[in-house]
Amino acid sequence: MTSFKADLYQPGKTILCGLPLFHVNGQLVTGLAPWSKGAHVVMATPQGYRGEGVLANFWALVEHFRVNFFSGVPTVYAALLQSPIGTHDIGSLEGAICGAAPMPVQLFHDFQAGTGVRILEGYGLTEGACASSLTPFDVPPRIGSIGLRFPYQDMRALILDADNRWVRDAAADEIGVIAIRGPNVFAGYLDPDHDKGLWIERDGERWLNTGDLGRQDIDGYFWLTGRRKELIIRGGHNIDPKLIEDALQAHPSVALVAAVGAPDAHAGELPVAWVQLKPGADVSEADPLAHAARAIPKKAAVPKRVRIAASLPTNAVGKLFKPALVEREIEEAVRAEAERGRGPDRLGPSRARPAAEARHGRRDRRTAPPGSSWRSTATPSRRG
Repeated sequence: MTSFKADLYQPGKTILCGLPLFHVNGQLVTGLAPWSKGAHVVMATPQGYRGEGVLANFWALVEHFRVNFFSGVPTVYAALLQSPIGTHDIGSLEGAICGAAPMPVQLFHDFQAGTGVRILEGYGLTEGACASSLTPFDVPPRIGSIGLRFPYQDMRALILDADNRWVRDAAADEIGVIAIRGPNVFAGYLDPDHDKGLWIERDGERWLNTGDLGRQDIDGYFWLTGRRKELIIRGGHNIDPKLIEDALQAHPSVALVAAVGAPDAHAGELPVAWVQLKPGADVSEADPLAHAARAIPKKAAVPKRVRIAASLPTNAVGKLFKPALVEREIEEAVRAEAERGRGPDRLGPSRARPAAEARHGRRDRRTAPPGSSWRSTATPSRRG
């Protein structure tokens, strides 16, 4: 990582560490990596961006410490857009890194237009030391790409069978499961039960199954297309939530959006979009729903409904936490079926609570992540 972007980490550079030190990004990408090269690191409170006053005074911090780079998740960039730069001198900023979740294309454009700061999209996960690929800085941007793999990081899109066994490597621009291999990849979880389905055997080599879907283009750039366990399956149609989220993110009143599948007795799942509005915006749920119907080319992907929330749930590092929204949809569906006198079993076996929880991972079995809170202004709907 430090050799791939050598000028990011060198003596005299200042990196703002806004992610908490219990997170691998805070420890490595904006912590040990710059320190190992003699760069300065500014710690944005022990709570990172969640520290009191950090986001509200972010541009003042950049000016005061002459920050050159920082790293954040999409929700951080959305929040910074609501914090005016004003008269602060942010000329020291050379760029910013976005990871942990795909950056909505509209948010990408809005941030760069509003601040003049270029965003480098990257990719990594805790099990791979947080850094597997990054967008090169000295070439024209390919918005939406997570960049090129780092040196010594094997990274491929693989085609797997129903049992997660390797069938073949994906062709250029063919969507497959992203897998990584290299010295940065961990040996496995302490609890062997968590290793089930984690490893892929490919030509006698062990690759880590990231669970992310993506493709690699002819030039070697990787593009994420979704997360396998987050696909919404509506009557046989596989719907990528990002298709819905990118469309709604372009609505002028929308700050953040998360699309999830709501259980349905007939279709299996129906797409539902949860929306957080920009400060001062005043629109009904019908407005973004109509926008989605116009902007989404795939009819099956048009949300059944849009819910407006005062805030969307995030985890401790600010990443959108969809399992809390899925849990809300499950609870409402069970309640609605009970009121009709049909019982939750009518939702179908794939929508039973244990199965729904399993799709979102063992570590996500909770309605809200520790250290977070969220409020919804949506009222329960009654589908006919």
